[in-house]
Amino acid sequence: MAFFMHSYISDRWDGMNGVYLGKDWIESDQLFKMYEIENPKEILYFMKLYDGLVAKQRYEVGERKRKTAERQSSNAGKTYTHNVRG
Repeated sequence: MAFFMHSYISDRWDGMNGVYLGKDWIESDQLFKMYEIENPKEILYFMKLYDGLVAKQRYEVGERKRKTAERQSSNAGKTYTHNVRG
């Protein structure tokens, strides 16, 4: 049930650089009432646990992309004026 509920809560992203900020947890109370959840504390615990894993994974993917772009931009300006043959 926690994974199901987690998928319904909207994501928050930073508009300037596209960083994942997490879920908008304000919606969770309404979902608990709508689906008549008996143990909202337990479900919320697993939702937050899962959200931590999702946020970590998205951060790592973003860092890999940033480092790749940084590496490509630093290599783009290099020009070699000599040809060395051994």
